[in-house]
Amino acid sequence: MRLEYFQLIDRIVALDLDARTIEMQAQVPETSTIFEGHFPGHPLMPGVLLIEAMAQTCGWLLIGLNGFTRMPFLAAVKEAKLRSFVTPGQALTIAGRLAHDGSGFAMTHARVTVDGKAVCEADITFRIVPFPHPDFRTNMEAVARRIGYPLEANAHG
Repeated sequence: MRLEYFQLIDRIVALDLDARTIEMQAQVPETSTIFEGHFPGHPLMPGVLLIEAMAQTCGWLLIGLNGFTRMPFLAAVKEAKLRSFVTPGQALTIAGRLAHDGSGFAMTHARVTVDGKAVCEADITFRIVPFPHPDFRTNMEAVARRIGYPLEANAHG
């Protein structure tokens, strides 16, 4: 996890475009300036960053389902439930699945677990649009390579 760059996913574990599911892993850093204020003496991963990690996970699923031709942008978060605390150093498993797709929007469901125990979950809606600029897509492809995204999945969409 590179919190300071809002890159909350370390690597893709599984991407199944036919089943419309994805699984990612992320290691919460031991130290970060975020933990200095959230909370002094009792560092916790902010819930908003857990939601963002779920959104990024589902976003990568949607990129794959659209053959890397369109970009998902966060539109809504519903039914978000934060069930447990996440502390520095914990390993997160983030799973996402497509629930519905159509009319330029996609609805997903995501869940974060630590050691198999549910930490949080949410229903997340995205607006799906063409990449806003060719450089944007190029940058996304570089991130895809860093996290082990199977670029051959581009041919699916």
